[in-house]
Amino acid sequence: MREGSLEAPTRHPLDWKSEAFRDPAKVEKELERIFDICHGCRRCVSLCTTFPTLFDLVDASPTMEVDGVKKEDYAKVVDQCYLCDLCYMTKCPYVPPHPWNVDFPHVMLRAKALKFEKDVKFRDRLLSSTDALGKLAAIPVVAQTVNAVNRNGLARKVLETTLGVHKDRELPPYAPLKFRSSAAPSSAFPAKDGKETPGKVAIFATCYANYNEPQIGHDLLALLAHNEIPYVLVDEEVCCGMPKLELGDLEGVAQLKERNIPELARLVDAGWDIVTPIPSCTLMFKQELPLMFPEDTQVAKVRDAMFDPFEYLWARYKGGMLRTDFSRKLGKISYHVPCHLRVQNLGLKTRDVLMLVPETQVEAIERCSGHNGTYGVKREYRDVSMKIGRPVVRRVADSGADFYSSDCPMAGHQIESGLEQPQEPTHPLKLLRMAYGI
Repeated sequence: MREGSLEAPTRHPLDWKSEAFRDPAKVEKELERIFDICHGCRRCVSLCTTFPTLFDLVDASPTMEVDGVKKEDYAKVVDQCYLCDLCYMTKCPYVPPHPWNVDFPHVMLRAKALKFEKDVKFRDRLLSSTDALGKLAAIPVVAQTVNAVNRNGLARKVLETTLGVHKDRELPPYAPLKFRSSAAPSSAFPAKDGKETPGKVAIFATCYANYNEPQIGHDLLALLAHNEIPYVLVDEEVCCGMPKLELGDLEGVAQLKERNIPELARLVDAGWDIVTPIPSCTLMFKQELPLMFPEDTQVAKVRDAMFDPFEYLWARYKGGMLRTDFSRKLGKISYHVPCHLRVQNLGLKTRDVLMLVPETQVEAIERCSGHNGTYGVKREYRDVSMKIGRPVVRRVADSGADFYSSDCPMAGHQIESGLEQPQEPTHPLKLLRMAYGI
């Protein structure tokens, strides 16, 4: 058996509909197998708290091996994993095609799916229902009330007691005017096909850009308009499914997929690329749904036409079709690369585009912010999430940068909450818009 692997990692489809996938004995056996390999390696110890939790359990066991860990304690490891995929994509030397076939995130997902079917908290179901929350909270009067409650210390203590949402975690505001209902229509630019892009874009707005920070969507549209790229908004969309995936609610993911994919595939057939402004949503369509539905041709079609905004803009630049008439320098930017962007294997396209701006320096921070979906919101994980993000906060605080930024707005606000001298993050799309002077 060779030690490690130098081959490019591959990913096996997720056999989530089989009986074996949720068989408790088989899940437990696979957890033990992979935990034993991880214990012998320990290369991932610095990524998150999942691996230190495992190794502490092993080291405190009577045998100091995985066989000495109580099976009921496996759940402590599973609960710490937020499925960022970084262990698989950046650290593990035993991922397939290595014969040991270590896919740590997928065995965590199996265990989460098993737990979801047995017992799941109302809090977790609520936090993963982003469309339902957004539609209610984004009603103008309701939005203002919800935002006021979220800023009220007494109300937050009640929320922590009843739902387990940490009282000190800043919650994203709800906008009284949704992005989808306020988006400017596209001008009638002719589509200019590039080598890698057909030159017209359909925007999958995402729950966050639609309900919480519509400005992200408006900045994206302004950049497309400035570069004379015609766009449309996807006629009908629901949550991409990432919050439910992280919970192990795979049937919930499948239901959302059945609502999103036909409309997105129709747009692809009509010659549109798809762009989503939130990395987790892009990842869902590029990786997670194709792994869950490997034989679905429509899912594959959407995957191949799905772009991160800066991935798309960089492709236009390479084709000589991105305007570089920048009117403002940006200076020094401390740029946090979100986990769900890193694992897409795109390279640092956001950095590359921003560095097209004259007199602009971008320092990339490739480390987890600790927010991780709903993980950092929950009472039991808030302190741990801040600990995970502390090195990022320190890098930003010590950078002396003119701006700090992250493609993931939630990661940006996580960094903000850890800074001794509060400073709001500036989204990369906003930075590029500022550079253009639009």
